Amino acid sequence: MSDEQTETGTGWPQPPGPARPAGPAGEPDPRPDAPDPDELSPLVPDGPVDEPDRGERSGSGVEPVEDATVDLSRASGEPAADSEPAAGGSAAGGPVVARSRFSTAGVMIAALLALLGFTLVVQLKTTSADPTLGATRQEDLVRILSDLDARENRLRQDIAALEESQRQLRSGEQGRQAALDEATRRADELGILAGTLPATGPGLTVKFTAGAKPISASRVLDAVQELRGAGAEAMQISGGDRATVRIIASTFFLEENGSLVVDGRRLTGPYTITVIGDPATMRTALNIPGGVVASVQGDGGNVLPEEREVVEVSALHAPIKLEHARPVS
Repeated sequence: MSDEQTETGTGWPQPPGPARPAGPAGEPDPRPDAPDPDELSPLVPDGPVDEPDRGERSGSGVEPVEDATVDLSRASGEPAADSEPAAGGSAAGGPVVARSRFSTAGVMIAALLALLGFTLVVQLKTTSADPTLGATRQEDLVRILSDLDARENRLRQDIAALEESQRQLRSGEQGRQAALDEATRRADELGILAGTLPATGPGLTVKFTAGAKPISASRVLDAVQELRGAGAEAMQISGGDRATVRIIASTFFLEENGSLVVDGRRLTGPYTITVIGDPATMRTALNIPGGVVASVQGDGGNVLPEEREVVEVSALHAPIKLEHARPVS
């Protein structure tokens, strides 16, 4: 490759032009048609002449390429001194995104903590909704659970007895006699519940003694309800004058001049309720914290339940004469 090819950088020779004779530096051109150096001097710039781009020297029609200046500061990972942040953004885009993500995570954490606190408050309110059971001792709770189990066993025994009666009634030859026995037994049970028949069995005697305040009708009614809930089957109430009234489903209690009126009959204190049922279950029901015993003691009185193997409920209730209802045959 010639020197001309090397100078152009393209490998192709530049088209030849009028050659200028070489001579000592500073001497005038010896050609007769050479331009005057004074005429060329105004065309020569004062400063250094820029070398034409490679594309111009090659004459190949390729657009000039700008100088590829490598910014060593950016290549090394350091921000350029003359760089400006883009419009609407920041020179350090990473911290903005991280800050945005941190704000979203903070909002989500706060929402979860608020939901957790609300759930805890609801749980605490639900747990403390029944102050009576919450203040009950462990021994009392165990007794209550035992009473519920005993009541469940009694109900299961009743179901088994009814199923046996149904089976006997559906049998062939024994059906008539079994039906008669079952009718007699049911009549006795209904007579005891209605108060038209006397009853005997294990149970309690509950004595109410007044304090500064007389025993109110509401306290006696609460005791009757507690005993019924504990499985009482027959009850009667007696006054200090030994007047006795049978307690059934329609019995009402009133207060009148410091005394108690039961089904229209006046009773004077102290009052004694005789009840047939499971003694342990009924005693536990009366002694529940916040129950009948605690209420009467809060009024200054006292309730003394006493278990007995055999009690007798002998007071009878006059049967009601039906005017409109009649049995279906």
